[in-house]
Amino acid sequence: MQKKLSVAAALVCGLALTAICPAFAQEAATDEKAAAAELAKKLQNPIASLISVPIQNNWDFGYGRENAMRYTANVQPVIPFSISEKWNVVTRTIVPIIYAESPVKGGDDRFGLGDIVQSFFFSPKEPTERGWVWGAGPALLYPSATHETLGGEQFGLGPTAVLLKQQKGWTYGLLANHLWSVAGDGNRDDISATYLQPFVSYTTKKFTTFALNTESTYDWENSQWTVPVVGQVSQLIKIAKQPVQFALAGKVYADKPDGGPDWGLRFTVTLLFPK
Repeated sequence: MQKKLSVAAALVCGLALTAICPAFAQEAATDEKAAAAELAKKLQNPIASLISVPIQNNWDFGYGRENAMRYTANVQPVIPFSISEKWNVVTRTIVPIIYAESPVKGGDDRFGLGDIVQSFFFSPKEPTERGWVWGAGPALLYPSATHETLGGEQFGLGPTAVLLKQQKGWTYGLLANHLWSVAGDGNRDDISATYLQPFVSYTTKKFTTFALNTESTYDWENSQWTVPVVGQVSQLIKIAKQPVQFALAGKVYADKPDGGPDWGLRFTVTLLFPK
């Protein structure tokens, strides 16, 4: 009798576990999907509380009479710091590594480091009552280029700001800065440049993002726009336990200086380190 009761109890426990385990598995899968959705959302926010390291590979074609190519690998770590209960400081640093073919016949190709731009955004941790996310602070230009043709040889500074809103998979907003040169080689041109990046993107339930932006720069010293229009598609995945986003983009230059590029390609790998 005792043996029969033990067998019955085991069967009951087994049936209970059969019912409970899928529920736990489903709950875990739901939690993982929600975390991935939140991560995909944060990726569209330039000042999200998320450590990320985008490695942005750019190929631009059509420089000068020789239709030269310029390759730029922008290593762009984004690191947020909590400075109070309500405020973050988010650092965004752009370190360009450049290979530039000569735009003139018989000229020398160049490879090296370009000028580094670093921005500091003071940003509230929570959006406004109407859902807007914003941040503002200083931007710095470091004369770090390893050759005079790869940078301006000027130290610069100025303000930067970002404003955006996210709802129902959409993200739209504007990132901007202005840099003035304040020191550097007196034989080089002064720098006074405004950067404007209006952007819009939509992220699907499969964590695929379609984005459109312009990365426009106005050179006040030479009264000249450079306006690449960028269309991009990206996908968030996990490799082992590491979340990674891959992105592919095409660029067309709506305006440019004489001798500037006509079009370009971009491939970006973004490593993510959520808290």
